[in-house]
Amino acid sequence: MNREPQPGQTHQGKFAETALRLGGKTEEEVRRVGAVEAAEEQVEHLFAPRYQTAASPVHRAVWERAVPLELFQPPDLDRPDPCDDAIEQCVAVTRRRFESGTLYDEKGKISQETLQELAQHGYWGMIIPRAYGGQEAPLPKFVHLLTRCACYEAMVGGLASVHQCIGAVDPILTFGTEEQKRRFLPLLASGEKLSGFALTEPPAGSDLTALRTRAERVPGGFKLYGEKLFITNALPGTLLCVVALLDGRPQVFIAELPNEEGPTFQLVRYGLHALRRVYNHGIRFQGFFVPEENLLRPPSGDGLTIAYHGLNRGRVSLCATAAGVMRTMLANMLPWVDYRRTYGAKIKTRELVKWRIARMAALLAGAEALSQWGAHLLQLGYRGELECTVAKIFGSEAQKEAAIELLMKTHGGRSFLVGHPFGDNVHDFLAPLIYEGEGQMLTLAFFKTLVKQHGLEFFEPIGRKLQQLGVPTLNPANPRHLWALRQEFGRYLRWWLEQLMVWSKGTAPSGLPPELSRHVDFALAQFRRYPLELSGLMRRYQLKLVDRQCAIVEMSLRIQKTVALLVSCLWAAKQADPVWVAAADVLGQDLRRELTGERPTARYYRDCRRLADRILDGEFRAIEECPRYEILMPYENP
Repeated sequence: MNREPQPGQTHQGKFAETALRLGGKTEEEVRRVGAVEAAEEQVEHLFAPRYQTAASPVHRAVWERAVPLELFQPPDLDRPDPCDDAIEQCVAVTRRRFESGTLYDEKGKISQETLQELAQHGYWGMIIPRAYGGQEAPLPKFVHLLTRCACYEAMVGGLASVHQCIGAVDPILTFGTEEQKRRFLPLLASGEKLSGFALTEPPAGSDLTALRTRAERVPGGFKLYGEKLFITNALPGTLLCVVALLDGRPQVFIAELPNEEGPTFQLVRYGLHALRRVYNHGIRFQGFFVPEENLLRPPSGDGLTIAYHGLNRGRVSLCATAAGVMRTMLANMLPWVDYRRTYGAKIKTRELVKWRIARMAALLAGAEALSQWGAHLLQLGYRGELECTVAKIFGSEAQKEAAIELLMKTHGGRSFLVGHPFGDNVHDFLAPLIYEGEGQMLTLAFFKTLVKQHGLEFFEPIGRKLQQLGVPTLNPANPRHLWALRQEFGRYLRWWLEQLMVWSKGTAPSGLPPELSRHVDFALAQFRRYPLELSGLMRRYQLKLVDRQCAIVEMSLRIQKTVALLVSCLWAAKQADPVWVAAADVLGQDLRRELTGERPTARYYRDCRRLADRILDGEFRAIEECPRYEILMPYENP
């Protein structure tokens, strides 16, 4: 990781501010958006240029002449690693405690005994370097561990993500001094201290510029004042990274919460439908003391820089956890469809039920592929902003569809019985749509990130020249505009003509199964269209583009679906399991129809039936270790 600021950093950090100001937005909105944009830029320049967003797989696939297919293929998880034994032990602990009924305590929370036993096998330090007491597991193996644990309880995987991805581990590991690392990381790796990240506030969710919690300097350190909301692991005795304003700028403080509440620190308790297996509280600070040596000082930027840095690990972990949850959903559809009869026949013989089974497997293939791919890129050193956003949005939306459209509708009224996995967990199935950034807000951010370099290169010079002319928007029919902008137009016209000459972005690698190869070729053809379409959208709306949120979301989602299609097919082709290939084929057909508007074919329904039959026959190894729940209110079959 390169922590030196790169040339052009200040200029690029003001791109959004310039566009908003030229578009007539208020100075308050310009200032707030500019603060977020600056934080994003600071994070970007923590990475070496070859790993920044402009060099990322998705950005290159859209804007360069050829798609770098080698960067769209997830890793091989079978390669041995010293962490493998610890991973198997952690899965075994989760399975045994689930099966013995000891996973939860009397309050229905994951028990302290479970947390401690997982700690004995290195669960809480899985991605912490061995030098600080961790397992130093590669990120792809870590997120696959979350998938396997989430088969039994989603929040076993969720807690590991909170602790190591968006909690205190990543901020200290990335931005801490050596003294801070040696003081805190062994405690975090051993599980002696679990952690969280205190960022959200009552007025500050998606808008992080609305922070109000503040820090005041006192002898030897700082005192915190303010309130945080929706903080997982906010408990006495835990370790939190708290974002608070210091001299008007957000900073991150490592707060070592005492074992009991007191005058300077109280929990704010509320009823919460989601996260029912863990503790999630608000926190009220009233002069809580943090020593000077517990302030994290990034090499550039401020507390928002630290906050944004860890989000991508959390997003890819969320997708991995969703994959584990969907594994168990699918596993628990099978006994029911074999048991349930209507009109004298088992419902597993019905085409609609077979389609649901196939669709569940298809969504699962996409989530598994995207989580592995995103983790692989982070492991290589990429920032992964675009790629992890795709994984988060796909995983959360897939889990929502799997729960409501597939699991619930297949189980019918029994879905709402106490003890049924849908009825008991429906809020946890839906909550990931909000975690790590609400999906549509992230989709807007995806678009902004994707078009930023193009805007800087071609549209910002045009905007500045128009500002000099005293006009807000370009009128191509005005000769005065054309003449004044002849140099800027010339550069853009050359780029536009070059795009017309790009006939192909590449072809599918040799050796792919034919049913997947055709999807890869389709995705590559889609990527050929996107540069001119994106640029056309920017040209059409100009400075008003920021207000065309619906158009942005629609365009952004099409690109994300193309990415998901490409990654899923390349990933499935590497698996030694024909069921994964069939599932990725069904997903490919689904995504292609969403992109083209075509109707399902007879072949599609045939492929779904064949895939479902293989799963019903027990050929899908990925769900073998998933628990099976008791069929509720059984009846005597004739």
